Amino acid sequence: MAERFEVKAGKLKGLQVITRQPIVDARGWFERVYCFDTFAQLGIDKTIAQINRSFTVQKGSVRGMHFQTASFAETKFVSCLRGEVFDVAVDLRADSPTFLQWHGEVLSQNNHRSLLIPEGFAHGFQTLSAECEMLYLHTQKFDPTSSSGINPLDTKLAIHWPLPITEMSEGDRHRPMMLPTFEGF
Repeated sequence: MAERFEVKAGKLKGLQVITRQPIVDARGWFERVYCFDTFAQLGIDKTIAQINRSFTVQKGSVRGMHFQTASFAETKFVSCLRGEVFDVAVDLRADSPTFLQWHGEVLSQNNHRSLLIPEGFAHGFQTLSAECEMLYLHTQKFDPTSSSGINPLDTKLAIHWPLPITEMSEGDRHRPMMLPTFEGF
C-alpha cells in the first residue's frame, strides 16, 4: 500500500504538519498513522519508545507546556483521535532561528492532521471541544528526572489560546514562568 501522508513544514524550524490521507470506501475509512520508513525520510529515524493516550473531558482545558531535557529529549508525534484541539509547539533550542517562537495547529478527528515535534520543543494543547482523545508517540520513555515544562500562560511566550481556559492541572498552573536569562537548550 502506498504511503498516505501529506507533509508540510511548520513555521518553526524542524516542526512538521502531517495530514494522514485516509482510504475511504463504503465501509468507512482506513489510515496509516505512522510508518518508520516514511518518517526516517523526514529525518526522524529513531524508534518509538513509548505511546501515550490522553482523554480530556472539558472544552477549554489546557495541558502543557511539557518537554524532557538532556539525554531524554524526545521527538513527539501528536494526533487527535476524537474531538478537536489547538495544539502548540514552542521552540526552545538555543541555536534555532525560531528560538522562543510558537506555532499552533488545529488537530481533529476530522482533519486527520498531526504534528511532528522535534527534540528541544515544549508541547501542549487546548481542547476546542468536549471529550478530546489524544495519541502521542515518543522517541524516549518518560523520565521523571528529565521531565519539565513552562507555564502555559507565560507572557514571554504569549501563546494565544483560542478559548478562555476552563481547566488546567495544578502542576501546569504552578510551572515557573521563563526567566529572562533563559538561553535555551
